[in-house]
Amino acid sequence: MFNMDILTGYSFLIVGAGTFLLASIAGAVGCITVLKGQSLIGDAIGHSAFPGIILSFMLFMQRDPVLLTLGAAVSGTTAFMLIQVIKENSKLELDAILAVILSSFFGLGMVLKSYIQGNSLYKAVAQSGLSSYIFGQAAYIMKADVKLIVCLGIPTLVLLILFYKEIKLFLFDEIYARTIGIKTILLYAIILIMTMGIIAAGLKLVGAILISSLLIIPAITAMQWSEKFSRVLVIAGAVGGISALIGTYLSTVYDGMSTGATIILVMGSFAIISLVIGPHGMISNIKMRRKSND
Repeated sequence: MFNMDILTGYSFLIVGAGTFLLASIAGAVGCITVLKGQSLIGDAIGHSAFPGIILSFMLFMQRDPVLLTLGAAVSGTTAFMLIQVIKENSKLELDAILAVILSSFFGLGMVLKSYIQGNSLYKAVAQSGLSSYIFGQAAYIMKADVKLIVCLGIPTLVLLILFYKEIKLFLFDEIYARTIGIKTILLYAIILIMTMGIIAAGLKLVGAILISSLLIIPAITAMQWSEKFSRVLVIAGAVGGISALIGTYLSTVYDGMSTGATIILVMGSFAIISLVIGPHGMISNIKMRRKSND
């Protein structure tokens, strides 16, 4: 049965507000990397941000969310730049490069995590919250975490709105965008900033392992319902936000359900349904093929 008392509870309001804002903006921003054919870059950056969190903790000896987020941003940006350098100067395919960077950085993070656990220098400092950045711990976010999401999410959304036309042209015809004077290097930097901002803000909620799902799944879902870029952005944002609220509610009602994982599960359900019955889904494609063969 639907429980209205949960919706007015302090815990639900805090967690719901944080996850809704993050998932909505992530859904819209994720459309850019998906349409650019670089969906897994978000996954690589998400995993690569983890060693930055541990290094930040080692340097400052505290679990301040801002400091940990800055560490994640630096580490993730470094990984992104390495990916681009290797891509431009080697014969490796992008998926192979992503696999190397992802596993190397995440492995480094795990090694550093193990190192500080057994080191006497860090025994006096609480380390319990660091594990949440691997698998996420959305159910335990505080006001400070929501403020951090707002501080990172709202500027990301503003950037998307301000550079909407340039990004749209860049995605669908990069060569033409260059010929009319659009600085594609600047757009790459803006897209990186937006993606990194979402990943850094969302690591504590869903963890490094699932963070890319916030960027990819809503975009895939939206593309099954429309081919117009503006509509895809809106649908993706709506799917992300609605999934966050439903996932937060379900994890609150049923004890033992991880909030971040439940949100991703709800998103995945929307995606599977859309892939089957959406206007651009499998059933529609099968009908079109039959008509063309007749």
